[in-house]
Amino acid sequence: MNWSDGDSYVSIGIAVFLVNQVRKILDTPTRLPKWDIYFKQVWLSAFVLMALGEIFPDPWRVWFWLIVFGAVAYTTRQLRELRTARTILIAIAPYAVLIFVRDVIKFLLPSAYEVIQVYVESATIFALIWLVTFILIARNQKKALERDQLEREKEAEQRRIIEEKKDELEYQVSLRTAEITQQKEELERALVDLRATQTQLIHSEKMASLGELTAGIAHEIQNPLNFVNNFSEVSIELIDELAEEQAKPERDTELEADILSDLKQNLQKITHHGGRASSIVKGMLQHSRAGNGQREPTDLNALADEYLRLAYHGLRAKDKTFNATLSTDFDKSLGTVSIVAQDVGRVLLNLFTNAFYAVQQRQKIQKEPGYQPTVTVRTSCENHQAVIRVSDNGTGMPESVQQKIFQPFFTTKPTGEGTGLGLSLSYDIITKGHNGTIAVESQEGQGTTFTITLPA
Repeated sequence: MNWSDGDSYVSIGIAVFLVNQVRKILDTPTRLPKWDIYFKQVWLSAFVLMALGEIFPDPWRVWFWLIVFGAVAYTTRQLRELRTARTILIAIAPYAVLIFVRDVIKFLLPSAYEVIQVYVESATIFALIWLVTFILIARNQKKALERDQLEREKEAEQRRIIEEKKDELEYQVSLRTAEITQQKEELERALVDLRATQTQLIHSEKMASLGELTAGIAHEIQNPLNFVNNFSEVSIELIDELAEEQAKPERDTELEADILSDLKQNLQKITHHGGRASSIVKGMLQHSRAGNGQREPTDLNALADEYLRLAYHGLRAKDKTFNATLSTDFDKSLGTVSIVAQDVGRVLLNLFTNAFYAVQQRQKIQKEPGYQPTVTVRTSCENHQAVIRVSDNGTGMPESVQQKIFQPFFTTKPTGEGTGLGLSLSYDIITKGHNGTIAVESQEGQGTTFTITLPA
C-alpha cells in the first residue's frame, strides 16, 4: 500500500465530508446521541485499514467505504421517518455502488480496470456531483423542515397563548357571571324592598288624601244631620199636636189632614237628607279602601261637585280664615261615564287640594290687594270624550316644574306637606287605568289648569 496515493486522502476527505454532512443534516447528536459518538469517528477506520494494507495485501478502500456507507445507511434507517434521510440515501447510492465496483475491479482485474479507467473516473465525477447536489438538496430540505418546525412551534405557542387567554377569559367570565348573579340577587331583593316601600307610600298617600277628606266630610255630613234633627223635632211637635186634636170631642179633620201632610213632607225630607249623609259616608269608605276595579256608570258632574266641596271644607277646617270662590260649569249633556268612581274621585280630590293650596299660598305670600282665590271646575263632551278642567288663579308653575310634575316623588310643597306621589298616582289612574289623558298648563304667578280626558 502506498501512503502517498492521492486517492487515499481524497477518499478520507470525502468520507469526512459525507459523515459531517449527515450528522448536521440528520442532527444525530440530538436524535441519536449514543450512536453519534461512534458515527463521528468512523473515518478513523481509514487509517486502521491503511495500516493493515501495509502489512497485508488488501484493498482497504473497499472495506473503508463499506464501513462508511454501512454507517450512513444505518443512521438513515434509524431516522427513516425523516424526508432528508431518504434524500441522503438517494445521494449516496450511486457513488457508493460506483466506488465499490471500481475498487473491486481494480483489485481483482487490474488489466480490465486500465481499459475502463477513463469511463470509471468520468462516472465517479458525475456520481460525486450527484452526491454533492443531493446533499445540498437535503440541506435545503432540512432548512425547510426547520422553518416548518419553527412555524409549527410558533403556531403551537400561539395556540398555547390562545388557550391561556381562553382559560383566563373563561375564568374572568365566571367571576363576572358570579358578580352579575350576586348583583341580580341584590337587585331582586332591592326590588322587593322597593315594592314594599312603594306600597307603603301609596298607602300613605291614600291616607293623606283621606285626611284631607276628614274635615270636609265632617262639615258636609253635619248639614244633612242638622236637617234630620230639625225635621225630627218638628215632626214630634206635629205628632203631639195631632194627638191633642184627636183627643178633642170635636175634631178638625182638615187640620188633622194638614198635620199628616206636614209629617209626610218632613219624613221625606228626613229620608232625603239621610240619604245625603249616607252617600257622603259611602264615598268616604270608597275612598279609604281599594276598589274592585270595576267600572260603573258615574255622574261626573255630581262626583266633581262633591269632591270640590269636600276639598274646600277640608282646607277651611285647617285654616278658618281661608275663603275661596268655587266656580262650576257642568255640561248637563255629559250624562254618565263608565269609570272607577273612587279612583277618579281620588284624582279629583288631589287636583282640588292642590288648587286650593296654590291659591292659599298666593294669598299668603303675595298679599295682593283685591285678590280673590278662585277654583273653577268645568266639564264638557268633546270629540266623544269627557273633559274635566280644573283651574285656579294661584301661584302657577314655571316650565321646568311642569315637565316634572307627574314624576314620582316630585313635589313643590315643603318637606312634610307632600309625598310627591299624588300627581304621579293620578297620572297612572287616568292614563293606565282609564285609557285617558291628563295635561297641565300653567303660567308662573297667574294660575294653573289641569285637563283630564276620558273616553265617554
